[in-house]
Amino acid sequence: MPAAATEENLPAREPFSKGIFPCAALKPVRLALGAGLKGLVALIYPPVCVACRNATGEAQALCPHCWGEIGFIERPYCERLGTPFSVDLGPGLLSPAAIADPPVFARARAVCRFESVARELVHRLKYGDRTELALTLGRMMVQAGRELIVEADLVVPVPLHRRRLWSRRFNQAALLAGTVARLAALPYAPAALARVRSTRRQVGLTRSQRADNLQGAFRVPDSTQRLIEGRRILLIDDVLTTGATANAAARALLRGGARQVDLLTFARVVTDG
Repeated sequence: MPAAATEENLPAREPFSKGIFPCAALKPVRLALGAGLKGLVALIYPPVCVACRNATGEAQALCPHCWGEIGFIERPYCERLGTPFSVDLGPGLLSPAAIADPPVFARARAVCRFESVARELVHRLKYGDRTELALTLGRMMVQAGRELIVEADLVVPVPLHRRRLWSRRFNQAALLAGTVARLAALPYAPAALARVRSTRRQVGLTRSQRADNLQGAFRVPDSTQRLIEGRRILLIDDVLTTGATANAAARALLRGGARQVDLLTFARVVTDG
């Protein structure tokens, strides 16, 4: 089982803007206090699996059974779309889909297939108000997206339209993006991209209908354009389906002056064969 991503085992990063307090000297104290608090909480609330609620060795983790039900995506896969190959034919290969219809974003990576336990976790986060799951999923996203993270300058979530945000009360992509940014020590810009047009729900639409539905839906506000100009953006969403949303968001970021846009999601839909 891969080790969970933590602030301690990730490479150090330069912050977006320098703070005025020498916080490094206080880190041992914070760690000691944090360890003591975690121990006390564990005594009162024994840790359980975030999926099945069975006992686990640590909080915000999966039990061995549920971990085994996650369809992790590992190499070999398409270097552009991140879709897995059944046979390893060597590094740097592109899938027929990436060649025939290249995405707007440069690269896409995902933790796992959108199925089984992974699907349930996404639905609980998105529709079940289980916002604490953003920590668990975000940790796994940091591991899966390491090659994107080391080249990224800024983390940006795929935004919701204000009407959708009002009804849902939170943006799951923003929760995941905030976790990834914190664990990877990357600058986080939740307002760098805006959803300026309310669109139909994408469920049930064809690929072409999804693309038409999202035409002109995203824009970089004038007030945040300076944040993305010339920067390599790590775009975050919960699930990659056809890529229509990611393409529309990436196109808006590139038009706003971004140097490159990579996509990192927790899960992605994979059609075998």
